[in-house]
Amino acid sequence: MSKPLKIIFAGTPPFAANTLQALLNSSHEIIAVYTQPDRRSGRGKKITSSAVKQVASQHNIAVYQPINFKDQDELTQLATLNADIMVIVAYGIILPQSVLDIPPLGCINVHASVLPRWRGAAPIERALLAGDLETGITIMQMDKGLDTGDILSTQTLKINSNMTSMDLQAVLNDMGSDLLLNTLDDISSGIQTPTQQDNDKATYAEKLHKSEGKINWQQTSAQIALKIRGLNPRPVAFSTLNDQTIRLWSATQLTDITDPSITYKPGTILNISKKGIEVSCLDQSRLLIRTIQLPGGKQLSIEDVINSRKDLFRIGDAFISTNETNN
Repeated sequence: MSKPLKIIFAGTPPFAANTLQALLNSSHEIIAVYTQPDRRSGRGKKITSSAVKQVASQHNIAVYQPINFKDQDELTQLATLNADIMVIVAYGIILPQSVLDIPPLGCINVHASVLPRWRGAAPIERALLAGDLETGITIMQMDKGLDTGDILSTQTLKINSNMTSMDLQAVLNDMGSDLLLNTLDDISSGIQTPTQQDNDKATYAEKLHKSEGKINWQQTSAQIALKIRGLNPRPVAFSTLNDQTIRLWSATQLTDITDPSITYKPGTILNISKKGIEVSCLDQSRLLIRTIQLPGGKQLSIEDVINSRKDLFRIGDAFISTNETNN
């Protein structure tokens, strides 16, 4: 029979804050929270606390915000908390071995992929960009490597063909919280059996860069649709049309057959309707753009754009590909 564990929780973004809330609703005890230092954000550059700190403060839980753990005083402080285990979810600070060795039951991590696939910073986005058909959650015993620790538990999820990174994160968030609670109960009961990862099957989920969002229309509509889904809500796919940078928030691949004798330059606007803007892609495949964002504006459906700024889009105009210029 499991007994409540004394837990130190370390995390920063909303994804982690939701997991913290789930732990607070469980039988386990959160004795302290670690999160990244407050930072300036937004147009006003106001100092803002992380989502995890906000949840912790609402529950009167002690919050610690070290820049790193190089100072011996930080390690001493952590040790004096006398936690059984430390749970890490998207903390954003590398934990040295000296930290991993402090809790008697070690440090465990909730990772948004089925390890060893997609180790690293952006597993959700990389899974979508790669066209993976499934992903999931791994609860891992942390070691000094990058997501290389032993696997404690996993759960898989089929990726819906319309899911964006935001959609996938929401589903994995709930799944991760449930799997974490079950895993903690197993650890407390002493029935958890770690499994080593197969390093030969490892792939790396590199951090996302804004430049990756630039659309190359010399790809198929299927590839471009994956990019738009994978980079929603950040950093967001974009392309240039008539010297304006337009962000593309949603689009779908068109599969109906067109006349193979008619060829169009990739990026060319073929049709405009309330359903969306139809654009030619590689091999005469076609993409239907549904939601965009104009410079300085907000997300708009194509129907709204047609009603307000119809002059911006004309059949025959062409989006600029990554390897082209305006000349």
